[in-house]
Amino acid sequence: MQLGFVSAILPDQSLEQVVKFAAATGYDCVELMCWPKGKAERRYAGVTHLDVEGFDKAAAGRVNDLMRAHGVSISGLGYYPNPLDPDEDTAKVYAEHIKKIIRAAATLGVKRVNTFAGRDWTKSVDDNWPRFLRTFKPIVKLAEQRGVKLGIENCPMLFSNDEWPGGKNLATSPAIWRRMFKDIPSKHFGLNYDPSHMVWQQMDYLAPMRDFAKRIFHVHAKDVRVDRHLLNDVGILATPLRYHCPKLPGLGEVDWGRFFSVLGDAGYDGPVCVEVEDRAYEKTLKSREAALVQSHRYLRNFMA
Repeated sequence: MQLGFVSAILPDQSLEQVVKFAAATGYDCVELMCWPKGKAERRYAGVTHLDVEGFDKAAAGRVNDLMRAHGVSISGLGYYPNPLDPDEDTAKVYAEHIKKIIRAAATLGVKRVNTFAGRDWTKSVDDNWPRFLRTFKPIVKLAEQRGVKLGIENCPMLFSNDEWPGGKNLATSPAIWRRMFKDIPSKHFGLNYDPSHMVWQQMDYLAPMRDFAKRIFHVHAKDVRVDRHLLNDVGILATPLRYHCPKLPGLGEVDWGRFFSVLGDAGYDGPVCVEVEDRAYEKTLKSREAALVQSHRYLRNFMA
């Protein structure tokens, strides 16, 4: 396995600065954010460390030269919008940008692109399903043609009032993943797996690594703390941030020893990228870098 981090936590740093920091800290790889340049829609969004607009072989050469010079690889290209947004024009823009990222990944020689399935949060899974298939079948087909694996992260995206009640990402549970992979059976379609999202949903975070071993293309290392006294007060029907909070690996409820034990036994040998969303470390660049240093130091206990 390769230990990396998600570049979204360093939005004010250039690509070169991100790569130099990764190398100096001892990280093997980085998941590079590829949002279109412009205003962020939410926290951790809108970060552009790789601009895929007009991306060509010359641009790919420059990026690959930079990565080689510092001994750091690209774990994947990341972009996490809602390609099933109720506004079809908006959704189309998101879907088309995913395709641009797939093309850029192929040009770079990067084998992974990570994103969300999206969802109209006012509708049921069944009511979203026909549109999901119409949107993702051509995206997955393009990924197949370009030799890229598309990983859907399992984040429900229902943390804020504008995402309630259904969330903005369909791919939240094993039952839905099985349905996804049955209806789009491509070997290039899989998961970017984050155990923390299983924890606060009161689900087993180890079983998916066994049950979906061949579909896990990329892994996010994020922990979570569920505050039971708050959950007991507001209940599971409250917006989740009222009773839980994302934490650095080792500061929450994931047993990382067991996690890596099961992940390795399942045959996974790809990237595991720290995703920092811990508000206790977000105030300054120095504290955000410290979060990455601390996470690296902790997770190296479980990785070669």
